[in-house]
This record gives sequence, structure tokens and C-alpha cells, in this order.
Amino acid sequence: MTLRSEDEAPSPALTAAQAALAAEHAAVYGYGVLGGRVEAGRRTEARAAYDGHRARRDTLMRTVRDLGGAPVAADAAYALPFAVADTASALRLAAVLEDRVAGVYADLVRATEGSARADAAGALREAAVRAARWRGGNVAFPGLAERARDTDPAETGPVEAAGAQTP
Repeated sequence: MTLRSEDEAPSPALTAAQAALAAEHAAVYGYGVLGGRVEAGRRTEARAAYDGHRARRDTLMRTVRDLGGAPVAADAAYALPFAVADTASALRLAAVLEDRVAGVYADLVRATEGSARADAAGALREAAVRAARWRGGNVAFPGLAERARDTDPAETGPVEAAGAQTP
């Protein structure tokens, strides 16, 4: 591992890791919101997803440091794409969060190699499976829906690349 100098542009791996970290921050926040709206029968699943995103977030913070970066901080709050008032909207938000996380992990897969790529692919798979469970069905190419907007994570901030909106 080589640390980059202050004048050096971040590597594609660092940029993608920062975007994934920002998406995990947003997912942790989103699950905190939707957890109270999910029906009792799915709260265990929501809690497991919340815990999984917290663990991925913590791992990504170490990864960013290992790549020579300062981990992007979580925002105090995130603007949700719609109001979460009941179980149906909570389930919809969970699927949206997982789709967004899958998108940034697809970028991280593309930007890394070796064990880092395998870890990113595992995170992509986990997000795709959770999204399918929340949605009640799957999509053809998990993680690629966000790319339809022709978003280049190198040209946007990490939160915007993750598809999250800040207040």
C-alpha cells in the first residue's frame, strides 16, 4: 500500500470506496428511519440489514484509510426520496436503499482487484438479495440501475454518486 500525497488525485479505488462509504452512511440512516415503520414480522430482517450496513460502513472506513484517504463523514440527516409513513413505504425505502448501495458496490468492483474486488462483489450480492426480498422480486442486473443516469462517480461527490440526497 502506498499513501498518496496531498497533491495527488485520489485513485479510482479510493473514489469508489468513498462513494460506497457515503452510501453506507445513508443506508444506516435510512434503516434507522424505516425500522420503526416496518411491520413486526419483518423487524428482525430490518435490524439485520441495519447491522450489516453498520459493519460494512466500519470496514469501508478502514479501507479508505488504508487507501490513504480520510473517510467521508456521515451527514447529520439525509433527505429521503419519499415520506415513510407506513409498512409499505418502509419496504419501498429499504429496496431503494439497497439498490443505491448495490450501485456503488458495482463501481467498487470495477475499481478494485483481488480480495478487495471479491469483498465488493460480496457486498453487491448482499445488497441485491436484500433489495429483492424487500421488493418481492429481483432486477436483471443489480447495481446497474443507477448507472442509467450516466453518473460518473469521479465527477460527483460521494453522496451524490451513491444516489443519496442531503438536506
